[in-house]
Amino acid sequence: MKLGISTYSLYQAFTANEMTVPDMINYAASIGAEHIEIVPLGFDLSQDQQLIADIKSRALQCGVELSNYAIGANFADLDKQALELEIDRVKREVDIAAELGIQRMRHDVASSSDRSISNFLKQLPQLTYACQQIADYAQRYGITTSVENHGYFVQHSDRVQTLVDQVNRENFRTTLDIGNFLCVDEAVLSGVTNNLSLASIVHVKDFYYRQASYLGGEGWFSTSHGNWLRGAIVGHGDIDIVSVISFVKRAGYDGYITIEFEGMEPCKQGTKLGFDYIHKLWHSL
Repeated sequence: MKLGISTYSLYQAFTANEMTVPDMINYAASIGAEHIEIVPLGFDLSQDQQLIADIKSRALQCGVELSNYAIGANFADLDKQALELEIDRVKREVDIAAELGIQRMRHDVASSSDRSISNFLKQLPQLTYACQQIADYAQRYGITTSVENHGYFVQHSDRVQTLVDQVNRENFRTTLDIGNFLCVDEAVLSGVTNNLSLASIVHVKDFYYRQASYLGGEGWFSTSHGNWLRGAIVGHGDIDIVSVISFVKRAGYDGYITIEFEGMEPCKQGTKLGFDYIHKLWHSL
């Protein structure tokens, strides 16, 4: 197992102009991370060749592996021309992942206001086609593409399974985010158990979880069924992290594990505490 962090975890400091992307790599190395995931949120590598070079050189200097490249995309509810344009855009992002020397890439697949299973099945052939085109393109670089359980529409473990099965490419898998199952009110351990065998990489995040009767408030957001979530430091929230990580280890998973922090605490502190918790837990099991 290789434990690392996502640049997304440090987005709070990035937006406050406290950290640059190379600074994030320095920080990852300083807390003992073996790898870092690059999430171009707030910066655009398609417009910044110098930043690509800086990321590569800083990672090499720090001895931190670049593990995954995670971008947004949406192939739902598009006409043929718009669909092909979106596929071509994502292919250009595959080129960037290759230039960075990264062999795993997550791209979003769909967002829709109609999250019903009937609409999912209606959209499935188009989503499948798009993911096949991108996976086939990525294969020339030896890159494995993936869909994350993310964005409500393709977030349930069975929908992710269905898409991966329909795409039917060895280099198309899932970025398995343990916390994201809660966004659609799916039991975390069940979702992880269902999809771990399909995972190209595992994200570990934590949430505070409250029933629909809760009033919400600052930092809280609603699940698909009206319950409430707020980002937590990994190990501080309501997910049974011990049971989940125990299952992941017993199942023989030996790939990348990435800490994601999206809580209200200072992000450097929140990321380090979560990283330290999973490091200690993994080696105690």
